[in-house]
Amino acid sequence: MNFDLTRNDKEMQARVREFAQDVVAPGAGARDETARSCFDLLQQMGPLGFLAIPLASEWGGSGSILQFALAVEEIGRVDAALGIGFASHVALGCIPLELLGTDGQKQAYLGPALAGTHLAAFALTEAQAGSDARNAHTLAVREGEEWIISGEKRFITNAQHAGYVLATARTATEPKDLSVFLIPGGHPGLFVHPPLSKLGLRASETCDLSLTGVRVPGEHLLGEEGRALPQLLDVLNGGRIGLAALAVGIAGASLAAAMDYAERRRQFGRPISQFEAIQFKLADMAVGVEAARMLTWKAAWLKDHQEPCGQAAAMAKLYASETATRAASQALQIHGGAGYMCEYPVERYLRDAKGLEIGEGTSEIQRLTVARQLGMQKPW
Repeated sequence: MNFDLTRNDKEMQARVREFAQDVVAPGAGARDETARSCFDLLQQMGPLGFLAIPLASEWGGSGSILQFALAVEEIGRVDAALGIGFASHVALGCIPLELLGTDGQKQAYLGPALAGTHLAAFALTEAQAGSDARNAHTLAVREGEEWIISGEKRFITNAQHAGYVLATARTATEPKDLSVFLIPGGHPGLFVHPPLSKLGLRASETCDLSLTGVRVPGEHLLGEEGRALPQLLDVLNGGRIGLAALAVGIAGASLAAAMDYAERRRQFGRPISQFEAIQFKLADMAVGVEAARMLTWKAAWLKDHQEPCGQAAAMAKLYASETATRAASQALQIHGGAGYMCEYPVERYLRDAKGLEIGEGTSEIQRLTVARQLGMQKPW
């Protein structure tokens, strides 16, 4: 097995790292404190080609999910809020349109999204349909050459600056028949509620949506009617790989912060890094970061090689997100009372990491996915 990155992988990684350290990192704490949207940074990432990384070459990308994971990790290491906006925009907003949209839709919406002109949002979650996605109440009714869509969506990333929303809706009385529709931003009947206040990932905009008699042309149904979930299954796997990479970034940042503080903080006449209790914590964190990264890379490699990756993506997302939370918690513990204050970024890492155990399928859903892949029967 060869774990070496290619020259192209390393060059892209270095470019994203430079952008993350020079442009993103300086204002990360202030954006978190004020919950200021990081849309302006996503706009800057467009001309640099970062938003197109996993797409086909015709859109300026490399078609590599592994490179996408490397980029998300670098951004997540300094600002997880920007990282989740980046990952969601690309994996859940742009790739589905690349796969299912018409040429005209791609030119009108996908091109500007990759250039950073506007964001792309994916609207699946509803109040009663989070993990139970098939229990959606949003309904789309065909009337002549149009679809009329009505319903409520919750916790939608990037909605405030979305140039388009990819929204799922039932097109029949059978709740399993979900379809996905392209709804332009600002379209009549589409209302984006003000951003929600969150525990972490505060600079990433998260909004509820109301769809009241939204009329879209018939061709705004993407793919086959009633086939949204099967069509987007591979897309959702890519989204989980992106969040796993983001979690690796947080975990890596937590380890680096803890190591730096342990070298500088002195107790009983020596740096606390010399105490075995601290060394064991750091060692466990390092093992977790490396294991999470390898799970993420494996899932990305499988997807890049058109191999089944559902189980690998679920494993990576599950392990990496829980590793990020543990690593951030241990980093805060190593910082002691100082870590509990906002003076150091480790408290932000902990708040941000917890959200990754919930979004893109909770840890419980990931465990169910792995169990199904092991051949275990559903409990219902």
